[in-house]
Amino acid sequence: METFADKVIDFNRNLKYSGNLPEGFSVLNPYLDNPETMIVMQEFYHKYYNDSEQRKFIVGINPSRHGAGVTGVPFTDTKRLETQCGIEMKSAHTHEISSVFIYDMIAAYGGVAKFYRDFYINSPFPLAIVRNTNNGWLNANYYDDKKLFENVKGFMIESLKKHISLGLDTSEVFILGKKNADFINKLNKEEHLFDRITVLEHPRYIQQYKSKEKEMYIDKYIVALSGKNNTE
Repeated sequence: METFADKVIDFNRNLKYSGNLPEGFSVLNPYLDNPETMIVMQEFYHKYYNDSEQRKFIVGINPSRHGAGVTGVPFTDTKRLETQCGIEMKSAHTHEISSVFIYDMIAAYGGVAKFYRDFYINSPFPLAIVRNTNNGWLNANYYDDKKLFENVKGFMIESLKKHISLGLDTSEVFILGKKNADFINKLNKEEHLFDRITVLEHPRYIQQYKSKEKEMYIDKYIVALSGKNNTE
């Protein structure tokens, strides 16, 4: 019987974006760029998703070039992959600010095994998007440019449907980032993917602008993800 892990690995193995992009934008595919990414990604999913249990869906924006853009694991840089998940990546060493918050939150939830048994994290555009600037190639969000969003919209809808088909609970989805949620809301009205959308502040925003209130945001995540704010 095909496990959740098998389905995710198959999804990632076949992941490619061949659509149009506006001038100055590019898509990074870590599975093609670094052979070790495929190895550590498979090890991660076999370790935490080797079952057929249904999970809740946490939706990011699109991977950063230092997080899943290297490791193939959403919101997981090589530091957290090794120290928290016990999986070493030899060919790359990255630090990603959002990964710090996510793994502090996961620790508060009860640890990686418990968290990943309950949740699956990914993005509507599951590959890293970069933009050519005066400072070189920098991370970009799918919604940073109107034409970019129009180009990738169909791919995003298809990706969300494929994520759901892995075995996800669609009664409630957790969207990271308010602007991200605005766009997912629009897609959801068109495609009717999720019954209810719960919005949480994006980890990067919290780490960068609200670090003094980090514990409050971790508590907010735990309450939302545990379903405690849905009880009467």
